[in-house]
Amino acid sequence: MLTQISRRRRVAALLALATALTVAAPVAEARPGGGSSFGSRGSRTYTAPSATPTAPGGGMTMQRSQTAPSPGMGSPGMQAPAATGRRFGGGFFAGLLGVGLIGALLGGGFFGGLGGLASMIGLLFQVGLVVLVVMMALRFFRRRNEPAGAGAPYARSSLDDQQGSRGPMGGAQGGPTAGMFGGGQRPPQTRPVQIGPADYQAFERLLGDIQDAYSREDRVTLGNLSTPEMVSYFDEELRNNAARGVVNKISDVKLLQGDLAEAWGEDRNDYATVAMRYALKDVMIERNGGRVVQTDSSEATEIWTFLRQPGRGWVLSAIQQTR
Repeated sequence: MLTQISRRRRVAALLALATALTVAAPVAEARPGGGSSFGSRGSRTYTAPSATPTAPGGGMTMQRSQTAPSPGMGSPGMQAPAATGRRFGGGFFAGLLGVGLIGALLGGGFFGGLGGLASMIGLLFQVGLVVLVVMMALRFFRRRNEPAGAGAPYARSSLDDQQGSRGPMGGAQGGPTAGMFGGGQRPPQTRPVQIGPADYQAFERLLGDIQDAYSREDRVTLGNLSTPEMVSYFDEELRNNAARGVVNKISDVKLLQGDLAEAWGEDRNDYATVAMRYALKDVMIERNGGRVVQTDSSEATEIWTFLRQPGRGWVLSAIQQTR
């Protein structure tokens, strides 16, 4: 009897330890975008938005975009493998640690015939070797992928400071074009864009209308209020919800605070990136039956980028999360 109790306690301890060592995936939020960063911001797609009073930490870099990066533009193609390596390393080493500790509790480990102490020493030795090999491999591939003749980052000039201005909602306007442009290519020509009260009203209206259309799964309205790229991402999320048998219902959207991060023009298009903190009622319900299965936060802070083409109104072109 005592032996069975001891085994049960050991199994429970092992399960608790495994749970603690598991690298949990972040829980996706239900509202449009699911708490990720996606879309396009012209030449600034792979440049994090500037910090504002609403988003003092600035914005996160783009995770998904149909815009092809320019040569050396923020080196997005080089950053992805490094980030993947960090994610892989974290989960991989946690798994090694879990195996070693569980083995130690069972009296085994990587050196199965030795005792718990020897198992831990062997574990640490092997983890050190794996860390060394991974670091050398990452350094090797990073050097291989590094473009030849990469130029220096484009720095903000005094002219940029003179052109920058403040909008009614605060925040810098006409910010710098960040990133690295290698191979002798020049940064894309941009121009300042003036943002007025009517534009801010349009941004606030789009915030509510897009959330409402998403809640109603109205793809036609989403197409009128967003770029085709954004509609494709929204449609993917809506199809995933349908496959799970749920509907994301969003209501009572209210802008609490907002300010301009950047506003600029490229070619004939105008861009405006705005940080917005807003309240909302965000729930996930069963498609058949209406039972609430998930309730998310009642307040969110995101950075939305809007695009305006000649003779047309503003539409949503990107959503980014704050740091």
